[in-house]
Amino acid sequence: MADEDKDSVRRNARPRVRPAAEARPPGASPARAPKGPIRSAKATKPKAGTSRALAAAAVLEEQAATRPARRRAVANAAAAAIGGAFRPWSAEEITTAFSRFEAANPHPEGELDYTDPFTLLVAVVLSAQATDVGVNKATRGLFKAAPTPQAMVALGEEGVAQHIRTLGLYRGKAKNVVELSRRLIAEHGGQVPADRAALETLPGVGRKTANVVLNIAFGLPTIAVDTHLFRIANRTGLAPGKTPLEVELGLERTIPERFLLHAHHWLILHGRYVCKALKPDCPRCLIADLCRWPEKTPA
Repeated sequence: MADEDKDSVRRNARPRVRPAAEARPPGASPARAPKGPIRSAKATKPKAGTSRALAAAAVLEEQAATRPARRRAVANAAAAAIGGAFRPWSAEEITTAFSRFEAANPHPEGELDYTDPFTLLVAVVLSAQATDVGVNKATRGLFKAAPTPQAMVALGEEGVAQHIRTLGLYRGKAKNVVELSRRLIAEHGGQVPADRAALETLPGVGRKTANVVLNIAFGLPTIAVDTHLFRIANRTGLAPGKTPLEVELGLERTIPERFLLHAHHWLILHGRYVCKALKPDCPRCLIADLCRWPEKTPA
């Protein structure tokens, strides 16, 4: 998971190495709804005020089936199109939902391998538009060759590129990894700063990547909105928003403080394996009775 697209928490927030996880299909960034006339929606009985949005969502999902490359992006757009029309969740419902997540998975973890804040930062930067499993395969050799900022700079762009060439956009990522390593040495004594603003000045690091690092490496209650979390927040009506930042701020306002540390991991994992873009597994969903989505998948 990384900024510019998947995501790992530990209870005590100390670095650790996780075994490679089973491959899963990657998500996609939120996309705008295609232009053009809206055709009729599936036969449902939406709540008042949502019929037009539901019709648009139905068209988006129909178009997704004919354009596989855009399926997940379209599913996210469909969720965002109507998420704001749902009745807001009550404080009691939100507490109930996260209590269920906590009971089912008290200490959620992500799937990127790392050993310290530096290798975590590099892994998240490399995970943009790539699967966690693919990143783990690429970083296995990279982190053996260059486990520190100093070693990464010495390895150089071409050396890094040779290790990560199986990843999309690998040359640009190699450039960013070497330059962020150089900047860490020059500006932060070779250490990863526990500060969002400082992290966001590094090449290849945006708000989501910064939030992941702050949460996992430093135990701060940040929420990293990836494609899965964006979809769930809108589809369920939990924290609707047209942008990842809107969703992030909405979740921070509504989720009780006791759940904030693990909140984004519960939601990301739920979106990755249960509330999937195209075929949400509603019968297996822990919060199906609370979710506002009107077209749940039947058992």
